[in-house]
Amino acid sequence: MAITVDLDLLLAQRNLSVGEFAAAVGITPANVAVLKNGRAKAVHFTTLAAICRTLECQPGDVLRWVPDDRADEGLST
Repeated sequence: MAITVDLDLLLAQRNLSVGEFAAAVGITPANVAVLKNGRAKAVHFTTLAAICRTLECQPGDVLRWVPDDRADEGLST
C-alpha cells in the first residue's frame, strides 16, 4: 500500500511556490519537500488541515492511495 501526496500538482495549479506554501501552512520548506517526495511516514491532522485551508481543498485532493502489487503477498484468508 502506498499513499501518494499530490502537492506538486496543487501548488502548480495555484501558482504557489514551496516557500510561500510552507509559510502559509506553518511548516519548513524542507518538510514540504519530504511530503512532495513521498518520504513522509506520517502527517499530523493539524498539518493536513492547514494544507487544506491554504490550498482550499479536501484531504482527498492532497492524499491518494495507490495499490501496491505486493500488499496481498503473505496474507492468508
